Amino acid sequence: MTDSVRSARPRDRKAQLAAVAAELFRARGFPGVGIKDIADAAGVTGPALYRHFADKQAILAYVVLSGFEDLEAATAEALSDGIPPADQLESLLGRLATQAVERREIAALWRWEGRHLPKEDQREIARRSTLALTAWSKALLSRRPELAAEDAELLCWAALSVFGSVSVHHTSVARRRFAALLVELALDVLNATLPTPAPRTEPPSLRLGTPSRREQVLAEATALFAQRGFHDVSMEDIGAAAGIAGPSVYRHFPSKAALMVAIGHRAADRLALAAERALQAADERSALCRLAASYVHTILNTPELLVSFSADRVTMPDRDKADLLRVQRDYVAQWVTLLSSVRPSLPAREAKITVHAALTIANDLARTRRLASRPCFEAELTTLLQTVLGVG
Repeated sequence: MTDSVRSARPRDRKAQLAAVAAELFRARGFPGVGIKDIADAAGVTGPALYRHFADKQAILAYVVLSGFEDLEAATAEALSDGIPPADQLESLLGRLATQAVERREIAALWRWEGRHLPKEDQREIARRSTLALTAWSKALLSRRPELAAEDAELLCWAALSVFGSVSVHHTSVARRRFAALLVELALDVLNATLPTPAPRTEPPSLRLGTPSRREQVLAEATALFAQRGFHDVSMEDIGAAAGIAGPSVYRHFPSKAALMVAIGHRAADRLALAAERALQAADERSALCRLAASYVHTILNTPELLVSFSADRVTMPDRDKADLLRVQRDYVAQWVTLLSSVRPSLPAREAKITVHAALTIANDLARTRRLASRPCFEAELTTLLQTVLGVG
């Protein structure tokens, strides 16, 4: 090999290969990308890729863990003795917002593909996330000493979701403004006044009789997809959970993808019905408040909704995928239109970013068991969404 060829080779080839893989994982989902796909996109051979990574999981782990290292570094810098305590929270949020805007793929990969990491890596990330959130909570408590520690933790989780929301959409504005908007939304969350806790009451059961076999299959598939992910569940698993032989599932659904399509439409129908009821309000502001409350109530009582978020990561007929995506976009557009009516000075793109931040807070916190078990969780979550939307 000549000196000129050696000099042309990038110094940090490992990081560059990981960046290429990250984009593919984000676009197609981890199961839909092979080592050959990554090598071809990077312009290298398979053996050359294996010189840097043992396998596909190792690449995913490298990308996600490097993102957490950046988060930890930002936390340490912002909360160091070199920054006055009064400025530390804003310094932290500014750093996190910049990272979120510049490396949107990190949050996306952890959100959608984290379950594909080795268990030890998942535990390590969970441990480090808890340490970071503990440090953030301490900083928030120094600013708001009246808060209970568990309330500070809730608000910090919600602020983290504001930054993570950049992974669920492609809307963008100028980087500096994008980061500033995220900081504004996160500060609104951290300054929110939570409602007084009240005993949680379980909604009355409306089930009459025994559900059909098809409904049983759909319910068990929803539960299994939520627990283990779409790709780690077989039709045999679903049949066993429903009390029938695996092949019998095909009498009701021709494939796992068909099950996911049904789950997606079920979730969309329930959201649409809840939204229709919420929009029967005297004015736009009241309608937006009611819409936020309806979303929180629906997501906490509709397991299909949380599962349907991963529908775009599933291999299914293009027509079905496009139809589900259209339904999701129409629903978000309904929020954006309403928010723009309530806050006409907010630019359209910023309204969309704001809506996604609010929805992501609900989606993330509803899946976090330690938070969802709080006695006043539904009211708290509703308050946080309304606060982000500027109608709280």
